[in-house]
Amino acid sequence: MKKLALTLTTFFVCTILAHAGPEQYSGKEMKQVVPPPCPEWYADNEWDIGAWGTYLFTAEDWDADKYIEADHAWGGGLDLKYFFHRYFGIGVEGWVADARRFETDVSGIFGFIDNSHHENRMVGSTLGTFTFRYPLQCSRFAPYVWGGAGAVFGGGERDDVVVTGNIQGLPIVDTIHHDSEAKFAGQVGAGFEVRLTRHIGLTNDFSWNFIARDNSDFGMVRSGINFAF
Repeated sequence: MKKLALTLTTFFVCTILAHAGPEQYSGKEMKQVVPPPCPEWYADNEWDIGAWGTYLFTAEDWDADKYIEADHAWGGGLDLKYFFHRYFGIGVEGWVADARRFETDVSGIFGFIDNSHHENRMVGSTLGTFTFRYPLQCSRFAPYVWGGAGAVFGGGERDDVVVTGNIQGLPIVDTIHHDSEAKFAGQVGAGFEVRLTRHIGLTNDFSWNFIARDNSDFGMVRSGINFAF
């Protein structure tokens, strides 16, 4: 009898343990691992200050160009932009370049005296700009396009050789020099920025510049550094 009672007790205990099984956890009690968000290198609202070197080349042959009047020119510039809602920015830019010009200077009978020479002078521009940039998600890379309008100055000189008289039928000529002129300038361009850190990036772009004077348009290549705040 005692053996029977012990056997039944052991059976019931084993049955209860078998039904209980290992400890169960509900879905709510399990911890879910959420991956951290990817870093954002470009802010929704930020100020950008850029400094860059630039190379200019004329659309026409240098001797046919009416404003830069040089085969090429090297210089540099600065720009300040404010980006709102991440993608759009308004700003101002300015640049200067050393454009070496050939100056005609002849005088005398048939232009016998020739003092023509090269001269170095600074050509520059100041423009207001509007920029659209598109930072690629989770990337340091952001392509952009922009347009601008303003003024260009320091170029457009002219040298006119004119007949001022004659000696015994021989023409006497002289050169009239016209000073530089400020002209309206428009600009469109495209490029990209690569952020090294959240506040420092490298920029490269190309723009085409339209001058309110015939045979005066030019292209401009820029490379520089950008500081974002």
